[in-house]
Amino acid sequence: MESNAAPEGRGAEPSRPQSLPARMAALWADGLGRASIRSVQALSVLALAWVVVQAVTRVPLVLVPVLIASILASAMAPAVRWLASRGWPRALAVLASFLLIVAVMAGVVGGITAVVRDQAGVLAARAEAGIGQLQQFITTGPVALTSDQIDAARGEFQKFLAGGSLGADALTGLRTAGEIAAGTVLTAVILFFFLKDGGQIRAFLIGFLPAGQQGKAHLAAERSIVVLGGYVRGTLIIAAIDAVIVLAGLLILRVPLAVPLAAVVFLGGFIPIIGATAAGSLAVLVALVENGPVTALVVLVILVAANQFEHHILQPLFMGRVLRIHGLVIILALAAGATLAGVIGALLAVPVAAVGWTIYKTIADRDAPGPEPIAPAAPEAPR
Repeated sequence: MESNAAPEGRGAEPSRPQSLPARMAALWADGLGRASIRSVQALSVLALAWVVVQAVTRVPLVLVPVLIASILASAMAPAVRWLASRGWPRALAVLASFLLIVAVMAGVVGGITAVVRDQAGVLAARAEAGIGQLQQFITTGPVALTSDQIDAARGEFQKFLAGGSLGADALTGLRTAGEIAAGTVLTAVILFFFLKDGGQIRAFLIGFLPAGQQGKAHLAAERSIVVLGGYVRGTLIIAAIDAVIVLAGLLILRVPLAVPLAAVVFLGGFIPIIGATAAGSLAVLVALVENGPVTALVVLVILVAANQFEHHILQPLFMGRVLRIHGLVIILALAAGATLAGVIGALLAVPVAAVGWTIYKTIADRDAPGPEPIAPAAPEAPR
């Protein structure tokens, strides 16, 4: 009978040491390894985003016209489609819509500029006097601050506003009048071609993506156009309503310079949440100088009430699902835009953030209907 026992002196075969690739795979397989991989991926994405931001902010004369033209084209697309559906040739529909929006913008901007310019000196004098009264109250009030402390705080605030070369350039309205003219002409040209050949341009850009991703890219582009168009139209209506509310309050309170102050509030209304209120602070200063602290306090209450009315009623009514972004995200986007590009950045930050959020939701299928909530089970009937 043969024995299956191993011969004496021959033990069990020793286990072979793992190879280097196997040891490396085991090293990254545990929880810490997976967290490290995710961290490296996140850092890579942030590095790519930083490179993109640094690249695009180096060419504001190209970036800003493209963004503005994209926003205006999205707002004007329904008018072009409506005219085309009525039998107009597309080129003629684009030209008519283009000339209409240029005429309207020129009229609105020109009218507001004329009103504000005629009273600019008086507004500046009243604002300076109001700031002086506030400073006197602060220095002599219950929590007295020294003039040196106030001057230091003012200096730090001015440094913050002037921080960054691009922000300084944006606050001064681009370096020269030639750059402003070039940016305006470039915006008009880009807007015309976006309206005329927007579909072809979008198809060309999306064509670089893998075939499996092009469907979602087209869907994200369509949703982004809807978001931008709704944002522009809703913001315009909300800014006008804010200006009318402030104008009515100033006229009732007999505050001087009511029309130019309301025009400033209208312009500030294009910056969500804080724009109209910040622009309306000029009205508070004028009321403080001309009508006293009680009237100034009433004007401040009107501004705060208009802000709440805008946030809780007007935005849901006129924008609906377009701007479903938390207020904190909007404020952070405004801060980032103002830091990168001053006033222009603050104006463009929210629509850019809204489009980015729309693209993310489309790619991640966040808009797909989820499962129905589980209802509590009803007690079974006795058998």
